[in-house]
Amino acid sequence: MVKLHNLYFKPFISESEIQETVARMTKEIADDIGDEIPVFVGILNGSFMFVSDFVKKFPKPCEVTFIKLASYEGLKSSDDIKRLIGITQDLTGRTVVILEDIIDSGKTLGEVHRIFENEKVKELRIATLFYKPEAYKKDYKIHYVGIEIPNKFIVGYGLDFDGLGRDLPEVYQLKTTQHMINIVLFGPPGAGKGTQAAFLKEKYDLVHISTGDVFRNNINNETALGMLAKSFMDKGELVPDQVTIDMLSNEVEKNADAKGFIFDGFPRTDAQAKALDDLLESKDSEISAMIALEVDDEVLVKRLLERGKTSGRTDDADENIIRNRIQEYYKKTAPLKNYYSAQKKYFGVDGIGNIEAITQRLSNVINKL
Repeated sequence: MVKLHNLYFKPFISESEIQETVARMTKEIADDIGDEIPVFVGILNGSFMFVSDFVKKFPKPCEVTFIKLASYEGLKSSDDIKRLIGITQDLTGRTVVILEDIIDSGKTLGEVHRIFENEKVKELRIATLFYKPEAYKKDYKIHYVGIEIPNKFIVGYGLDFDGLGRDLPEVYQLKTTQHMINIVLFGPPGAGKGTQAAFLKEKYDLVHISTGDVFRNNINNETALGMLAKSFMDKGELVPDQVTIDMLSNEVEKNADAKGFIFDGFPRTDAQAKALDDLLESKDSEISAMIALEVDDEVLVKRLLERGKTSGRTDDADENIIRNRIQEYYKKTAPLKNYYSAQKKYFGVDGIGNIEAITQRLSNVINKL
């Protein structure tokens, strides 16, 4: 992830993929042109990296020049195309290949064709490294295309956002969900997850997604996913991860404008964590942190036995069952701790003390994200 001005951009096209594409394009154009010495014309400012790498890889003699057009303002393409630097050499009878960094709406192509109308060139061809077919609205032929991309704003490899990002050797795509905070909240039975989730939800305006609540709501409302989950549960089988993920996906969709989510009770395995990563990536987001409340076992046992006096839950009333539940938690969460630690997203927080003090410790972690 990179931050340019006030916006975040996520990795999109790697440096190696770009270089492989440039090499392919040079071969394709060289084969088409044959023994003729072409004139490559770069469109400044964005094409300088592309042109540099292109001519270094081009296997035959060639000439290079540039024209400078101004069209972009911020994140949008302007209708006002200005020619700032034009052709200064005689191109009569020459084959000219325009090297564009990106073609989206095609507005600059109109100016390019106007420039070369009176140059008496033998042939004018258009080559672009990146092409947005969804955005292209012109009839001009594009002879060579490097990579087709969706109609989203990108930076890097010569492309900028208000002056920044041209120097990046790879390409990044604008994150459509800026500053979203997504927390996986974990803790052993009795750690106070539910209590803390309620406080954090209000403090940071997040949506609390409890897997247990999601299952109950889907089953009680007899949704298709709820009935599917119930069919496995009635047979004593585990509900497949994909069913749970689909339920969570629906919850995320319902709250598409949320500032972030607290995931409670999911994931519980590496496979589930990867599935959650994939789900959020499809929503142009990601897990910000896994925060685990850490509480001594004896404190947990004492808390749960006390809770069992009023909760009515049989599993809060038997000390052996409580200890088994705690040990089961450790078995399940150990791999997850490693999973998120490898991403530098694991944070352990002391869960002993009064509620306000624990909330503040959690807030200290979230505030740093």
